[in-house]
Amino acid sequence: MQFKYPELLWGLLLLLIPIIIHLFQLRRFKKTPFTNVKFLKQVVSESRKSSTLKKWLLLFTRMGLLAALVIAFAQPFIANNAALQEKETVFYIDDSFSMNGQIENGNLFKNTIQDFIKYIPNDQRFTLFTNKQVFKDVEVKDIQNELLNLTVAVDQLGINEIILKGNTYFNDNAASQKNLVVISDFQQRMGDLSEVDSTSNINIQYIKPSKVTIKNTSIDSVFIAERTNDNIELVALLSTNANDETIPVSLFNDNKLIAKTAAKFNGSGTAEVRFTINANVIILGKVTITDTGLDYDNQFFFNIDQKSKIKVLAIGSSSANFLSRIYTEDDFDFTASTLERLNYSTIENQDLVLLNEVQKIPSSLVTALKSLSKNGGSFVLIPSVDGDLASYNELASAYFNSKFLSGIPQEIAISEVKIEHPLFTNVFDKKVSHFQFPNVKKYFKINSKAPTALSFQNKEPFLIGNKNGYFFTAAISSDNSNFKNSPLIVPAFYNMGMNSLKLPPLYATIGTDVEIELPTTLQQDDIIKIANETNEFIPQQRVLPKKVQLNFIENPKEAGIYKIMHNEKIIRNISFNNNRKESALTYTPLPENNSNTSLSNFFLESQKNNAINEFWKWFAILALAFVFIETVLQRFLK
Repeated sequence: MQFKYPELLWGLLLLLIPIIIHLFQLRRFKKTPFTNVKFLKQVVSESRKSSTLKKWLLLFTRMGLLAALVIAFAQPFIANNAALQEKETVFYIDDSFSMNGQIENGNLFKNTIQDFIKYIPNDQRFTLFTNKQVFKDVEVKDIQNELLNLTVAVDQLGINEIILKGNTYFNDNAASQKNLVVISDFQQRMGDLSEVDSTSNINIQYIKPSKVTIKNTSIDSVFIAERTNDNIELVALLSTNANDETIPVSLFNDNKLIAKTAAKFNGSGTAEVRFTINANVIILGKVTITDTGLDYDNQFFFNIDQKSKIKVLAIGSSSANFLSRIYTEDDFDFTASTLERLNYSTIENQDLVLLNEVQKIPSSLVTALKSLSKNGGSFVLIPSVDGDLASYNELASAYFNSKFLSGIPQEIAISEVKIEHPLFTNVFDKKVSHFQFPNVKKYFKINSKAPTALSFQNKEPFLIGNKNGYFFTAAISSDNSNFKNSPLIVPAFYNMGMNSLKLPPLYATIGTDVEIELPTTLQQDDIIKIANETNEFIPQQRVLPKKVQLNFIENPKEAGIYKIMHNEKIIRNISFNNNRKESALTYTPLPENNSNTSLSNFFLESQKNNAINEFWKWFAILALAFVFIETVLQRFLK
């Protein structure tokens, strides 16, 4: 037994007082005349026995009364060592989209919040954080309304990130017991709990609010499969972890239903549906399904606006027929000119300029190309077999410190594709083997810090550059190379053109670095605004002479179709969707030593382990009992 105020036990010395009183009490004897001496002796003997018994009973009663009162004020209790140790508790509640599933008794996330508020002790101080908010050193009554108003979002921390972040909220008291409670559905993408990088002084408890497997169907992506002058074939990809054979899928243009079909899932839980839409109509599209699982992935936004054609100019005497077949009228406005007939004033209006084996680049053209690049345009230099290196280097030196060196008359194959280069991103699904690589008969060595897209067998670069400038190191005319016959030529030149003016995609994903360019001219202090029915924001923007670059890394926060506006005039639309990674409802198992399966069990067990049994009330009752006993002794014992 332990005492809250052990210093009060010195009060037990007060027990000496009744002992002293009872040992040294002086009594007055009253004389009573008796006629019979024998009877007097009998009365004296009986009185002595009765008085002695009463005296000892009163002594013990009063000593018990004082002892009980002293012990009661010292507040005795019994507790284990864990209950006496100072504790710090940090809670993490997962507020990602996967926690927003529907279960039998309601919404998983809302039920988790309500259970937390219901079962946590009202006087317990704690720190709570989610993927986007922090409540530090609070009691539940301080943040109850804020907790009830929490909503789910796309953000999701990994398990090691949760532990590292939670560790920052503990104080520096090494003697305190530190408890981190992680409340989540524990999707596999959070990480393996058995490989958690945890410090030894933190007790980590994992709580999964529900063991029910949520059945969910999601729309994963939308893309254009085929486009003609009249029609567009649109494909939507769906996935499910349920056993539904079919599910209705609807296509809306703005709020108007324009098509409806059914998705039939195969054995792998995937399906695709196709819609045919008018290619000559602006589509503010939305593909929707009805699903009882997660709701954030039941609709998918996209838009098809009137396309802004990318302007491409080819300069040179060599044949540009291969370029005209790549830069078709659907996406590009392609023109070709010889160097002698070139109108220099048209260069500044181009998005991409290709120097197609120009033997010598005039200084005036170099200046025009540098200005184009500075203002957001791009150029490509394809050298001539007998090109003038001095004029090439006048242009190349300003880009990645590039410098053409001597020509190498050696036949060599182009054997390596840098698939991570922007020109070949998403071009290859897997590593290609037994590929028939093209070759060249003569190439130029080049020194450059530019990223390499294609290289020769000897690791020398064949195509380098990025964004505003690209350089080939060999002529690609039929006399010097068969590169024009290679499948690599199409993605290389096509993506050079597409990257020269980054038009809004069919849709973008919230949280990724999305950059687009608008072929519009802004006056001083003009800004571009992005808005829909409920949100409006100003994106990061860079104003160039002939176009505006917009960046969407921070906004928007909500999925939907947004209008790109300038002076209240709609320029075009852009669509955003949440990342579908939360839709894969696969979970990682909890550690075997993790016994708590619910919030109620966790808090009940915590209260049990931290329970302190206090006994001061019993000693106070005992003191009253001694008072009652003394009263009875005084009244009834003669």
